[in-house]
This record gives sequence, structure tokens and C-alpha cells, in this order.
Amino acid sequence: MSVTILLADDHPVMRQGLHLLLDAEPDFTIIGETGDGREVMALVERLHPDVLVLDLVMPGLGGLDVARQVHQQAPATKVVILSMYASVAYVVEALAAGASAYIPKKSTAEELVYAIREVVAGRQYLSSALSNEAGDIEQLIKDHRSQTGDTLDIYETLTRREREVLNLVGEGYTSAEIADLLVISPRTVDMHRRNMVQKLGLSGQASLVRYAVKHGLLPDQE
Repeated sequence: MSVTILLADDHPVMRQGLHLLLDAEPDFTIIGETGDGREVMALVERLHPDVLVLDLVMPGLGGLDVARQVHQQAPATKVVILSMYASVAYVVEALAAGASAYIPKKSTAEELVYAIREVVAGRQYLSSALSNEAGDIEQLIKDHRSQTGDTLDIYETLTRREREVLNLVGEGYTSAEIADLLVISPRTVDMHRRNMVQKLGLSGQASLVRYAVKHGLLPDQE
């Protein structure tokens, strides 16, 4: 039986490479791809892929938020995170968001193929480069949650639209540009920005970008 795969990465060269690599497997079929985080959920709902191969850093909506949406709204689609970030903190947040596997981009092609087969079989998979450091997955998530305290809960009070605006603010877009991208009014964008500042306990609009980077929502450029 063919395994259907959706690719989500904002680098066209990376997507093309993944397409060629995975399509070479006789039982893998690439059914779609996108470079915009905001488009992923709509594609998942339309195409019903078995596996979503997802980058953490996506314009419009970050990979962690995409993983949460897919896990909640389309749990039959397994999420494989493929990222240049290999720290335990990113791994934990991705798994807690509903991802089934986490693979650094420096991993081998064979390992990515193996990870996809593992999640299709209903198992979680951590790259061999991570598993020794991470240890027991469930305990790691529990320990990380206890250490981060209320920070993650506060972030989770943001709505999907507020998270979209936060990502675009971090990418340097103005309110007018964000309004055009999201097809809403600039006044609505400003309202979302004010709400986020209040919810997150920040001191002003400029602090939204610093918050995003500090909490791994918009890591430094790849």
C-alpha cells in the first residue's frame, strides 16, 4: 500500500530534494507541498496525507503551531519534524505538540525514510543523534513541562490568528502588510498585537519579536 506524503518547508531547493529522495521509494507518493505554514492545514484537510514532513521554521505560521493543528484536527496524519535545530528543548516541544518523529536536517536520507516507516507503523521515532541525549520521551516531556512552568500555558492562550500575526511581526512585516497577507484590516492586526502584548505580559509592541525568538517560535535564520 502506498504511503502518501505532504512536504512543508519554506526552502524550494529543500522541498525539491525531499521530493526526489522520497519519491524514489516504491511505496512512497508525494501528493503535495507548500512553503507557507498557513497553507498546511488546508492541504492536510484536502489531501489527507498519511505523513506530513514539516520544517519548524515556516513563514505565516510556525511548525509547532502547525503540528498542534494537525494533531488536533487530523490525527490520522503523522507529523515528522525535519529541522536544522537539534536541541532537546525543540524536540520536547515538537513531541508535546503532537509530532511523531523528529529528525535533524543533517541526518541521512536512510534515516528519514526509516522514520517515516516507523510513524506509519504507529511508533514514535527520534533520530539516533538525539535519542541518547533525550532518553525516555514521556519523562522528558514531563520534566520539561515542570521546568517551563506557566510560560507555555500563557502562549497557548493565543488564538490561531494571533499566532499568525506574531510570526509575521517577527518576520518584519508591517501591520498593513500583515493585513494584506491575512486578508484582514490593519486595525484588526493592531488589535491582535495589543491583545498579545496584554496576554503575554509584555511591555510594548517591539517586545513581541523578542518574545517570539526567546520562546523558539521564530528561531534565528537558517
